[in-house]
Amino acid sequence: MKDSRFKKILVTGATGFMGHHIVPQLTENFSAEVIAVGRKDYDLLKPGLPEAMIRDTQPDCVVHLAAKSGGIVDNKKRPADYYYENMVMNTHVFHAAFEAGVAKLLTLMGGCSYPAKAVSPIGEDQMWNGFPQIESAGYSVAKKMLLVQSWAYRQQHGFNSVVLIPGNLYGEWDNFNLEQSHVIPALIRKYIEARDANQPTVMALGTGKPTRDFVYAGDVAATIPWFLAHYDSSEPVNISSGTRTSIKELAESVKEATGFQGDIVWDTSKPDGQMDKIFDVTRLHALGLACNTPLREGLKRTAAWFDEARKTGKVRL
Repeated sequence: MKDSRFKKILVTGATGFMGHHIVPQLTENFSAEVIAVGRKDYDLLKPGLPEAMIRDTQPDCVVHLAAKSGGIVDNKKRPADYYYENMVMNTHVFHAAFEAGVAKLLTLMGGCSYPAKAVSPIGEDQMWNGFPQIESAGYSVAKKMLLVQSWAYRQQHGFNSVVLIPGNLYGEWDNFNLEQSHVIPALIRKYIEARDANQPTVMALGTGKPTRDFVYAGDVAATIPWFLAHYDSSEPVNISSGTRTSIKELAESVKEATGFQGDIVWDTSKPDGQMDKIFDVTRLHALGLACNTPLREGLKRTAAWFDEARKTGKVRL
């Protein structure tokens, strides 16, 4: 039986990467009307439109996914854009939901908001131990303020909001634009295009030595109904696999998933970024939740989706 605690669930950023994964989970698990909106419906950077969106839709639950996000190359080029757009959207959507009497708000932030010198596995208690990695600080500091806003509104107004911290997300509907994408969609696109062009090599950036904690977007999405139904705290929760994978291992796995037969050449003049970044998922597991899709399986699904989606124009290039 579907959960009936909400009548209307509003999802911002519903046409984006995580929106495509989360909206079906909400529809499957709740009897509520799920209202999915994107930028074409409401440009949340324009004054008054976050308030208008809440007023027009009258939700009792908001899942706020709208964000400006991108890879490290684009973050380094436009830190002010990443800071401004995320601060504006988050601040006004959050406040508008509170003012309208919304019963619950859930939102996501990035693991890049943890301090650059955080020690892996990174627990939620390390969040305020230092400044984030400078290359993406505009984005990550803006997102970090969600934790402050959640705490402040709960303390003063009793407003129920939840902030979750996914690991390095990947999956169908990701952004495959090489200037803006993260490492997995960038590699998948490069390998598939090289495969189709019979190129002998593919260039990967850095040394391949850094390690990351990758999590399939479908696994993260599957936890959202539980958090909406059962978690009422401003204490953040890491949502990831907790598995350490080197970028070199990742590159080999993407090569396998895409069927590329050539060689990988590493451009070691490009920065590696943080060398080791793994998330402590003890709190997630204590709640009875886990993200268990094996990396190779998730990569296979994502590569197959991209291969088909680029033919039909469904993918961001």
